[in-house]
Formats: sequence, structure tokens, C-alpha cells
Amino acid sequence: MYYLGIDLGGTSIKAGVCNEKGKIIYKESCPTVTTEDGDRIINDMAELCKRVIKQSGLKTEVIEYAGIASPGTADSEHGEIVYACTLPFLNYPISKKLSELTGIKKVYVENDANAAAKGEAIVGAAQGYTNSVMITLGTGVGGGIIIDNKVYAGFNFAGAELGHIVIIYNGKQCTCGRKGCWEAYASATALIEQTKQKMLNDKNTLMWKFADGNIEKVGGKTAFAAMKQGDTAAKEVVDTYISYLACGIVNIINIFQPEVLSIGGGISNEREFLTEPLIEIVKKEQYSRNSPKQTIIKIAQLGNDAGIIGAAMLGR
Repeated sequence: MYYLGIDLGGTSIKAGVCNEKGKIIYKESCPTVTTEDGDRIINDMAELCKRVIKQSGLKTEVIEYAGIASPGTADSEHGEIVYACTLPFLNYPISKKLSELTGIKKVYVENDANAAAKGEAIVGAAQGYTNSVMITLGTGVGGGIIIDNKVYAGFNFAGAELGHIVIIYNGKQCTCGRKGCWEAYASATALIEQTKQKMLNDKNTLMWKFADGNIEKVGGKTAFAAMKQGDTAAKEVVDTYISYLACGIVNIINIFQPEVLSIGGGISNEREFLTEPLIEIVKKEQYSRNSPKQTIIKIAQLGNDAGIIGAAMLGR
């Protein structure tokens, strides 16, 4: 069985053919041209899909279906991108268009974070479980919810915006318009800002060394790298960041009680330096701390291919 997964982003379109185990047979990408209307994007996407199928040594007829992981709100029932702030789509029938242009009979579309969560549930960190949540720690905090092996997106397909639960009332301004959102404290962007602030207050911290003496070179790894060298200021940054992350995760566990909660995005590369202190906080604060059944917190497994693989799993 072969499936085509398409990761539609604001700067590039990635496509790959996957087998039933989620292994990518062949993948390729092309730029996303956002200066024109949605038809230009879908035409480019169709040509990319044809190339990927050909380079895989397959024919279109053996592709069971295609899946598209898109930013924004995706109406999976009608195959439309309702709205995506970075792309020129508004109630755009993307599934129908791609099917017509490629000859692939079935085309699914889903929000990119939801698709990644589906991929982790089928062939990744939550494989073998029926209820899971995935969060991604990147520019923002993305989220995807799987209930009874199905993506939960709400009645209007705009659900699972987990980064926009408030953890500090009237706190920091968030890009969504609210104040105090989890994303404003637990994203990679937030960690970078927290690191910079600590560095400005402490000229002797090793974090300056890992940023080459230039505060503009601070990244999500900076505080973790200095902490691993025993730097006290860096440890304070990491501990504070993880406390914010834990606050949101406890909220999610209290609401959904998933069997698995997986963490993806760049910050997840810190692995046990992130998860071990995080799990300790969650164990103490979650409502279900006395239950014999506990949510398993894991690092997501699909990495940079989560969009392609997740999209390829949408029909399963």
C-alpha cells in the first residue's frame, strides 16, 4: 500500500510517497509561491506530486490516496482550506483540485499539527494507543488531539489550538490577540526571549559563549547548552521555561487524559534534559497523580518528516 503525503508550508511544499509503515520511499520539495492566487500553488503542488510518484518508480494508479497537511483551518469533511493566514486560500476546494490535476481519486486535507498528531498515532510515538495528544514547540506551540484513533478538530475544524490556552491571566501579549497564552511562554520563540533577558542581566553567564558573544545569535539550544556546562543562570532559564511548559501540559492531561502525550519541534531535541524535569512536575501537579494509569510523556519520533508522514496517514 502506498500513500502520498504533502506538507504545505508558507515557504515550501514538500511531498513524499510513503508505505503502510510510514517509511518515505522518495520525497522532494518546491517553493511555495504566495504572490499569486491559490491556483498557482495547487498547480505547483500537482506537478511536484507527479514528479515524486514517477521518481518513486510507481504509477498514479497504485497510490491509495493523497493527504495534505496545511497551516490554518482545514475542513476535512469537504476537502477545503477554510483559511490560512500565510497562504492565499479562503474556502478553497483543495482536495477536489488536486484530484483533478493528478488523477489521484482520494485526497484528504487536515491542519498540519493535526496531521502530525495522526502520524505519531499511526506510526510514531503513540503507535498502538487509541487516545493521544501531540504538541510541537517551535515558533509557536502547535497541538493535535487524537480520540479513538480519529483527529479531533471541533465542529468547525478550528479546534486543538492548544498553544492558546491561557496560563497567566492578563500576561504577555500573544500573537493571537489574547494575553497570557501558553505559546507566549512555552514556544521556542518564548525560550529565546527568556534566554536573552537573562543574558542582559548577567554578563558572566556561559550563555554568551554559546551565542558567540552576540545576543542576536541566541537560539532554543543556547540555555540548554550552557546549563549542561553547569551554568547557574542558564539552569534558571531552563527551569523556568520547563515550569511554563509543564503548566500547559498538566492542563491538557487534566482535560483529555491521553494515553500518550508526545512532544515535537526543535526544543524536543533536548530529549531527557527536557522530559525528565518536566515529568517530575507533571507527576506532582496533575489531577490524576494517584491513578494507577498515567499519561506517558514521550519525544515525538517523526521529526522533520512529520508533515509528510502525517499527511500520508490521514486516510487510515
